[in-house]
Amino acid sequence: MNTIYCYANHQIKPLENAGVPVSDLLVQRGYGIFDFLRVAHGKPLFIDDHLDRFFNSASIMHLPIKESREEIKKIVATLIEKNKFEYSGIRLLMAGGDAPDGYTISQPHLIIIEQALAPPILQFSEKGIHLASYPYQRQLSEVKTTDYLMAIWLQPWMKTKGAHDILYYQEVSVSECPRSNIFMVSPQNKLVTPENHMLKGITRKNILQIAVNLGLEFECRNIPLEELKLAKEVFISSSTKRILPVSQIDDKVFELSNSKSISYIIFNQLCLLETGQC
Repeated sequence: MNTIYCYANHQIKPLENAGVPVSDLLVQRGYGIFDFLRVAHGKPLFIDDHLDRFFNSASIMHLPIKESREEIKKIVATLIEKNKFEYSGIRLLMAGGDAPDGYTISQPHLIIIEQALAPPILQFSEKGIHLASYPYQRQLSEVKTTDYLMAIWLQPWMKTKGAHDILYYQEVSVSECPRSNIFMVSPQNKLVTPENHMLKGITRKNILQIAVNLGLEFECRNIPLEELKLAKEVFISSSTKRILPVSQIDDKVFELSNSKSISYIIFNQLCLLETGQC
């Protein structure tokens, strides 16, 4: 098996030699942030957008990053060159740092890991996914933290519902899935997505820009769960999934749209955007 390289303790090293001390806040309290971007044919996709979000998350969480944006880009480029994956994902992880008292931020440290991924799906899904709604609001929802406690705890419950993923909601609006943003197409063909109380994904940003480019009417606002269930189309988005249509939310079943649907059109535009063709 070929050696996989990562960045840890300020140097490039084999992944098997990297680790986080048990005294680190990431281990002791689950205190850390991360970001994740895909790499295709040696090209890190939308890396500037991901770094914007990563540095913003670090600032909010009081985790100073010693490495500059350009230094991180060079590290990523080095890992891509050494690991030679055709398709991969880059995980930027900022651990809370060694904390002798198990509670105080001291010296956070950056870890960068590259992992092989399957080639991205080039065809729009015809099956869709089933979401089970659950009343919950993530802490510091604008930050991409390492805290997925609720999402993991809910996995057995989700399976009893026959669902593929979870949809969080509060009294006034749905917010997000644990690893995806949510969109709907209204009966009037308006693209709508939540504005608050969730992590604003990079794919979400690209979808909204595509809507502008195509002249599609869109809106960012609260979406009550019951309104979502009346939508013409519902889909989720993420860096790894691109777009997946939703076939069911709780007991509400959606008829999946054909090739003229807005979600299908946006999916194809995302594929072109990743290859620099639009």
